[in-house]
Amino acid sequence: MSAKDGITTAESSPRARRATRDLTKAAVSGWLGTAMEFMDFQLYSLAAAIVFNKIFFPDVSPAIGLIAAMATYGVGYVARLAGAVYFGRMGDRLGRKKVLLITILLMGVSTTLIGALPTYATIGILAPVLLVALRLLQGFGAGAEIAGATVMLAEYAPTGRRGLISSLVSLGTNSGTLAASGVWAILLAVLSEDQLLSWGWRIPFLLSFVLLLFAVWLRGNLRESPVFEERPDVVDGVAMTRAEVESAAAGTAVAGSTGAEADHGRGGTLAAGLRQRKGRAFFLALGLRFGQAGNSGLVQTFLVGYIATNLSVGRAVPTDAIVYGSLLGFLTVPLVGLLGDRFGRRPMYMALTLLTVAVAFPVMFLITSGSTPALMLGVVLALNIGVLGLFSLESVTMAELFGSRTRFTQLALAKEIGGILATAIGPVLAASLTAATGSWWPIAAMLVVYSVITLVSTVLAPETRGRDLVRLEDAV
Repeated sequence: MSAKDGITTAESSPRARRATRDLTKAAVSGWLGTAMEFMDFQLYSLAAAIVFNKIFFPDVSPAIGLIAAMATYGVGYVARLAGAVYFGRMGDRLGRKKVLLITILLMGVSTTLIGALPTYATIGILAPVLLVALRLLQGFGAGAEIAGATVMLAEYAPTGRRGLISSLVSLGTNSGTLAASGVWAILLAVLSEDQLLSWGWRIPFLLSFVLLLFAVWLRGNLRESPVFEERPDVVDGVAMTRAEVESAAAGTAVAGSTGAEADHGRGGTLAAGLRQRKGRAFFLALGLRFGQAGNSGLVQTFLVGYIATNLSVGRAVPTDAIVYGSLLGFLTVPLVGLLGDRFGRRPMYMALTLLTVAVAFPVMFLITSGSTPALMLGVVLALNIGVLGLFSLESVTMAELFGSRTRFTQLALAKEIGGILATAIGPVLAASLTAATGSWWPIAAMLVVYSVITLVSTVLAPETRGRDLVRLEDAV
């Protein structure tokens, strides 16, 4: 093995081999699952911003209805945390593949059932109660979906192309956002408001069932992560408990003293995993997550409702802007992944967070200027710089920060706690602040705050490019 940027690499060490077709399946599976997750959540967030306040919360003012719909959107993030803990531990213990199959089923079924819900006009208060229940189920599955896809792709990818291949997870988020926004843009263009409120809003949710069938078939034929199979603490496909690891480390250390060098090396690897400092890598990852998650909640969720409710533009304008931004993201995401492989994760994080801080207020000025082209440009810039670019880096950096023994659990928790603190609370806070001030400046200020948190975490974090992902301990 060799050292690069202070990180041990594994280009020359043996690995559980995977054919190109296996890597292709893993890449498509990661992309598709993440696309489904973000399509499901974007379908809901757009519905919450455009129609759910009228369908499920009709007996309140428009402003309060928007806040209630956004709060229901945020409920899913609470369930995501529970799913991150439950499925994260399962993924670290039993393997990545099993978890990814279960999570895709939970997400797809709950999303489809949202499209079959009766409305408030039909069954009264029970309608929003059922909506919340399905959001909880959807969130429980989604809590480990993107973490599992991120881990699987990072552990499949060749070291030198890890950033590019892992960015496919981010590309999946972009694909899901584009698909959901595209469907809603078509519905808004061809349906009257009465048609949209009576039956049109159901179409996107029901159509997701077709994608679910293909995703389940694909993941059922996917092989386990080669890194998981090669972990020194995995025996017959199951990770050892801490007590078993301690016993094995002690036993192989004794064997090493009698001349069994291979066993002694394995014992040293196991012991290193037990001695790692806990917590620092997690909090750094949480800070890296905060900027992207917070910016995403503001740009992809809140701004759509804010533009539709407060600005004098056509109702399809905000969804069209998200579509254009997502299309540009098909260039932004892999480009950032490539640059991260070339120059490192930290320089790219610093560049993107500083750029987001610099454009936050100008972007909001464009959005609220009264010009539709300027509004479109503002949304496209905010989406690609402050959301998609950071997500491309996040997909690989967080996986590299954690050791293989707890990578799935820690990554899932960092993503979901960041989601609760930033993405779920952010739109509700933004709705409250803009209503209280009657101005757009709180949105720009929140973009700055979220991005500065990620910038500080970047400064404190190590460079992780090229790290050996089989190592049990965290990078810091």
